[in-house]
Amino acid sequence: MAILRTENLTKYYRRGFLGRPAPALIGLNLEVQAGEIFGFLGPNGAGKTTTLKLLLRLIHASAGRAWIKGQPIGHPSLVRTIGYMPENPYFYRFLTGEELLHFYGKLCHFPPGRRRERARELLKMVGLEHAAKVRVGEYSKGMVQRVGLAQALLNEPELILMDEPMSGLDPIGRAEMQLVIKRLREAGKTVFFCSHILSDVEEPGERIAIRIAAG
Repeated sequence: MAILRTENLTKYYRRGFLGRPAPALIGLNLEVQAGEIFGFLGPNGAGKTTTLKLLLRLIHASAGRAWIKGQPIGHPSLVRTIGYMPENPYFYRFLTGEELLHFYGKLCHFPPGRRRERARELLKMVGLEHAAKVRVGEYSKGMVQRVGLAQALLNEPELILMDEPMSGLDPIGRAEMQLVIKRLREAGKTVFFCSHILSDVEEPGERIAIRIAAG
């Protein structure tokens, strides 16, 4: 069963007040099945990040439609269904990894005991158990990526959207991230992630869509 589907999804941006609309994404049609790892491959400027922002309703489509779990994107019932990991996560630098997840857990209305439990579980899952008490401002780029993934998984979403999840990771970090993605599938999650590097998508991905350019 498809958990995510788009139909002719299109986005134009206007350059300047009187400028002509510039295409960022034109006519995207795809279908992602529940429980699979779906890699979305394309060069910079192909509309990958735009696609994720449209699915999250951070921006609005110029044309076309999209559904998650049969509901149109933006439906209130989908809030707890989706987890999102941006390409460049930005977090409060003065918080430790553990405090950061507690903060987001509170936003999810988790009780204190549940926040502590999820923080421990997720930091262990992403390999940051040793850095739980370290401030995020002292994290390396790869560590920030990992805590970004932990944040995306906090509410136990069915669908995880990831934008360049291996960005900034060394070869060992990439392999570990790929392993985490595979484990998410084994846990019954659906993973939709973007990359411009074929090997990053090819290794964990069960199906791959290739986006050549915005148009």
